[in-house]
Amino acid sequence: MRQIILDTETTGIDPRDGHRLIEIGAVEMVNRRLNGNRYHQYINPQRDIEAEAVGVHGITNERVAEEPVFAEIADAFWAFIEGAELVIHNAPFDVGFIDHELGMLNARRGEPRLGPVADYCRILDTLTMARDKHPGQRNSLDALCKRYEIDNGHRVLHGALLDAEILADVYLAMTGGQTLLSLDASATSEGRVGETQGLAIRRLSLSPGQLRVMPPDEAELAAHRATLERIRDMAGECRWDACPGLPGGETPP
Repeated sequence: MRQIILDTETTGIDPRDGHRLIEIGAVEMVNRRLNGNRYHQYINPQRDIEAEAVGVHGITNERVAEEPVFAEIADAFWAFIEGAELVIHNAPFDVGFIDHELGMLNARRGEPRLGPVADYCRILDTLTMARDKHPGQRNSLDALCKRYEIDNGHRVLHGALLDAEILADVYLAMTGGQTLLSLDASATSEGRVGETQGLAIRRLSLSPGQLRVMPPDEAELAAHRATLERIRDMAGECRWDACPGLPGGETPP
């Protein structure tokens, strides 16, 4: 399964008031593994960024003045997300801005059209998921990091790519936990277990004693022996004739 964990930064709150995208950050995950593929782009919004928004993400008018406009990056961005499941925290906000940008672009271009996003991508809103799992609690990205013991100490201001990377950790923790590749090879973590091609490999930790080991009962042992007997009858031999720890079992060579 191909998933894109995505975040955006904008000039303000509502595209209906003329606000625009100024940053898109996204990381790719296939079968619950980050593979190092990512998309990151600053965008010239062709308008001023509100002071309140700058206070959130720190992106100024001067920072994006020389960046490409959305029309220049739209095709590459669309190629990266099309057909994937998009994992987004508060998805209506980000998707609303993306669809607004695509709508304006389509009005200028005519056919072929790009979007709307929901027609070409599945959308998973982790804010809705968090509210279902933790009703009545704070479910901001920072709150979820604290709840799931995910280090976000390097997050001083919001940033689309950084928030997408953090959201990937949060999503995996919320849905069962996995080993993942962190895109920040320079970061240090107690959970780091190695590095491959410049990518730091981190394992979401489990506290000692959290996993309970259940020994098989007699009915399960009998079913196990019966399965081995059927394999032996069909194949003439069975590599699992005996298993360590089972009554009468010996370790196979």
